[in-house]
Amino acid sequence: MIQLYGYWRSSTAYRIRIALNIKGIEAEQRFVNLREGEQGGESHRRRNPLGRVPVLVDGDATLTQSLAILEYLDERYPEPPLLPDDAIDRARVRALAQVVGCDIHPLDNLSVLKYLQSELGASDEQKLEWYRHWVKQGFDALETMLAGDERTDRFCHGDKPGLADVCLVPQVYNARRFDCDLETYPTITRIDAACAQLDAFRRAIPEAQPDATGTG
Repeated sequence: MIQLYGYWRSSTAYRIRIALNIKGIEAEQRFVNLREGEQGGESHRRRNPLGRVPVLVDGDATLTQSLAILEYLDERYPEPPLLPDDAIDRARVRALAQVVGCDIHPLDNLSVLKYLQSELGASDEQKLEWYRHWVKQGFDALETMLAGDERTDRFCHGDKPGLADVCLVPQVYNARRFDCDLETYPTITRIDAACAQLDAFRRAIPEAQPDATGTG
């Protein structure tokens, strides 16, 4: 059985849970408590030298980096696909996903927020200002990319959820956690609402995970 090492509030692990659900793949969840620092332990660093989640173990393969894992799952378990057939369309979907995965999330993840406060002395207010700044910058771009393209339908690309939706929904979840203003993003919030109607997304939400604590 596939094993997924994650944490209930990790948005990158959240992405993998959604993708596994879409594809109907059963995975054994193994939990790495980021608040307790378990990601820095020797056993987890053997799985991922960077000390991050998610880590996916599939047979002899141990995989890290959520975007790489998502593409692996799509190649190894191709139905239903997360990426469209056309090369230009695939590039569009990857670009949408990477606005989240490469431009927003790396600046707003837990390790960065901790560093801002513990090493640079940022206040809670400054931390929130930092977080919201990068969400706004990324969502401004995403809203324009989505609203201005006829290939946007019920979901980010067409009438079925794919790679871009898998990345978008966890970021919207986090934006709400940090009280980001989403009123100016009608396309993003509409797509998020459409995803929330699907079982694959509902079962992946952080609060539905066995290690959810209600804090942290």
